Amino acid sequence: MRRFFLILIAVFAVAEISVEYARAETSDWDDVVAAADGQTVYWHAWGGDENVNRYIAWAAEQVRDKYGITLRHVRVGNISESVTLLVAEKTGGRTKDGRIDLLWLNGENFAALKNADLLYGPFTQQLPNFAYVDTLNKPTTLVDFTLPTDGLEAPWGMAQIVFFADTAHVKSPPRSLAELKVWATENPGRFTYPAPPDFTGTTFLKQGLMDLVGDRAPLYEPVTEAGFASLSAPLWRFLDALHPTLWRSGKVFPASYPALRQLMNDGAIDIAFSFNPAEVSSAVSRQLLPATVKPFVFKQGTIGNSHFVGIPKTASAKEGAMVVANFLLSPVAQAHKADPLVWGDPTVLDIEKLDATSSALFRDISHDDLMLGPRDLSRVLSEPHPSWTERLEEEWQRRYQR
Repeated sequence: MRRFFLILIAVFAVAEISVEYARAETSDWDDVVAAADGQTVYWHAWGGDENVNRYIAWAAEQVRDKYGITLRHVRVGNISESVTLLVAEKTGGRTKDGRIDLLWLNGENFAALKNADLLYGPFTQQLPNFAYVDTLNKPTTLVDFTLPTDGLEAPWGMAQIVFFADTAHVKSPPRSLAELKVWATENPGRFTYPAPPDFTGTTFLKQGLMDLVGDRAPLYEPVTEAGFASLSAPLWRFLDALHPTLWRSGKVFPASYPALRQLMNDGAIDIAFSFNPAEVSSAVSRQLLPATVKPFVFKQGTIGNSHFVGIPKTASAKEGAMVVANFLLSPVAQAHKADPLVWGDPTVLDIEKLDATSSALFRDISHDDLMLGPRDLSRVLSEPHPSWTERLEEEWQRRYQR
């Protein structure tokens, strides 16, 4: 853990220097904007949620009108598919004119591309709007699953696990993993989670792992087989006991978060969870969840992270991709995305750094009792090293996908 905090301190220092450098390079940015005019940017991004898809479509309209950029959303089920494509292109000798200009990244996918030297940059220092990012209070904007981003990906949203219960049936929601197991045993068939490698399901595994280990420090180091066997053993014992109490006795799992949400809306389950703190407010307003659903978090905290966009080295429209990344960091784009009626994805910006007009955009966002407050969301557990993600997914599939 000490190593992790030393990384944070070093990255903060670099970030402060980089922001000052970016402010001095405005003429270079003007050249980037000019070169981006007329480019087509192919953005590989998760396409599994209609709110997200509509937001990206809105962003495409904005960058078309403001910068003359054509933004194409290439919808993928898992960004690892795009990572595989980039690795294949490199193996085939491609060094330019690639088919991907921008990727929605974090975690193990960022680690894979960084380790393979497949990302363009550093570029975030050149984005004027990066100066508004809250790198102090939101350190995951600079460190992705313990790995320093080194300017190779630009943050554009925050995430944290939030559980929610249908209060028509759940009067006292479980506030820990142990309490969830007790509740599931007493209410068989009324809880489940998405099957990994869906990122929501995988995050549930990581939440369980972090809650059950005695010492979390090894989780922030690259996984070893010996360490994995000993540290993950309590998780598998927990899941072995939990699965028979789940929806369909744990023999079938929903494929994704939207499928999990649909089960709750259909009345098939009473407790679910999302990686978006504003999801309940957003979903209830769109009648995708019952009005009786209320959010809650575990007392000891839940996993949170930032998500990013990165640019491949082989991108055909690097300038256009940079301009899109900068737009996604603009107060207008961040406030629009943070609105639960649009998406509800929390901002990466420091509102105190904004002028009065820009900060007012965030004050105008609708809030209700279906959104947890800062105190509830203050207990954030940092993501383990990305190598744990792939290993957990492999072992889960080996044990439970027969």
